[in-house]
Amino acid sequence: MTGHTVRQCSSWILLSLLAVDLALIAGCSGKASTAQYSAPSVGSTCYAKALPTVGEGGLAWGDTLDMARQKSLSNCIRYSGRSGGTPSTCKVVMAECKH
Repeated sequence: MTGHTVRQCSSWILLSLLAVDLALIAGCSGKASTAQYSAPSVGSTCYAKALPTVGEGGLAWGDTLDMARQKSLSNCIRYSGRSGGTPSTCKVVMAECKH
């Protein structure tokens, strides 16, 4: 191997490790929040957050307040079930529309 190839390989490994570290940091900081969320679709002005008694909740956007509530409740049930929580206790704790 030439010195140039070794440097390229070392740089690639360093960048890979940095990417893994950033992904782990992002994952850990995401655990601090108890709600998973979906990005708003274009034109969605309403959002709602649903939380279970135990586990992760869900935040969702929708065109109407009812749609956002339904989506956040569905997300809460799914995410709390995956995280070992209590899906049956999910309830919407916040909902509003931006004007």
